Amino acid sequence: MTDTTRGTGRHGSRNRRAQPLNLDRRIVACALVLGCLAGPAWAQAPAGCPVSSTHVTAFQPLEHSRAAVQRGRLTVLAVGSSSIEGVGASSPQRGFVPLLEAGLERRLPGIEVTVINRGIGGETTRDTEGRIPLQTSLTVPDLVVWQWGTNDVLRDRPTGDVVADFRRGADWLDRAGVDVLLIDPQRLPEDTDNPGFKGRNPSLAAMARTIADEAHTRGYAVLARHAAMADWGALPGGGVGPDDLHLNDDGYACWAENTAEGLATALR
Repeated sequence: MTDTTRGTGRHGSRNRRAQPLNLDRRIVACALVLGCLAGPAWAQAPAGCPVSSTHVTAFQPLEHSRAAVQRGRLTVLAVGSSSIEGVGASSPQRGFVPLLEAGLERRLPGIEVTVINRGIGGETTRDTEGRIPLQTSLTVPDLVVWQWGTNDVLRDRPTGDVVADFRRGADWLDRAGVDVLLIDPQRLPEDTDNPGFKGRNPSLAAMARTIADEAHTRGYAVLARHAAMADWGALPGGGVGPDDLHLNDDGYACWAENTAEGLATALR
């Protein structure tokens, strides 16, 4: 990811303009290069975001991803619904996927990290499961990040059906021989006025427990996003935007930083 900035400088008198102009150009060029090396200025945890590696649990070593890191190049495929797609962020570069890529590259210096965004807003676990074989075949990742559960809960889908959908996708991923990181549902504002969201957090928490159980059974890694968001009270809106569903810029940044911290710890 690249953040390019432009600036203008003040120049001296007419007969001394050439030299300061050349100097200014060198300064701007240097700033551009440093900006590219450093990544986006917002690619870090926002104020009020507690970052901890403990939110990621790897039930077995991420062997494929660790081997990729040893080779110097890690490819990650991110699938799921709107929070993977980045809905609610003020720009595409402020969504979860670009920020995760930047966060991993900061923590794994010298490693070329590519995180591929294949999130589609509104998807259920069944929808995503149906796309996984094609997307995995096209991108050949070392690690698949699979966010699921939120839309299933909000649509009142039976948990047994959701788990069956997940297991079909997981069977395919196991045959493909890739590592998997599961991401559980988000937390919704308790004071929401939206009748479709009000009182949903217990059901979302139950789905998070189900996802953790499935990760343990499969030997996958899991990010406890729902639990982590309980500590985001210092973020604007608790990290959730004005629609009481999609994350805002601070929420995406906090989520990405916690994911990067946990993953990088597991991969070192």
